Amino acid sequence: MDFPLIVTGYTTVALAILHMTLTFNVISKRRSDKIAHGDNDDKIMMKRIRGHANASEQIPIALVTLALTEWVLPGWWIIAIAVGLTAGRLMHGLYFGYHGFPHQFRFFGMLLTLMSQMASIAILLTGLIFI
Repeated sequence: MDFPLIVTGYTTVALAILHMTLTFNVISKRRSDKIAHGDNDDKIMMKRIRGHANASEQIPIALVTLALTEWVLPGWWIIAIAVGLTAGRLMHGLYFGYHGFPHQFRFFGMLLTLMSQMASIAILLTGLIFI
């Protein structure tokens, strides 16, 4: 049996690994600094928490729109969108999850994420209107 949404499937695996990495990154900081709740006014902890939260907010809707786009109107652009989304989330996650990455990782990571989501939404909407 063929997997029906192969690009979305691989993208989901990649982004799930990224999400778990960000999760463990927050957990390790909590344990090493004995922070049970919140961020304890620790800037690095605050940054890690927000990076994890942002991934939790952005990844699900991006995967839903990617899956629906791949289902409604499959084509080469799905791979381009998936690569852009994955690269964007990875850059964003590196900036927030690991101290020392330049601010440009955040900017370009979010830019790639938003461009990928907008492309997916535009293709999905076009497919829904004209199919």
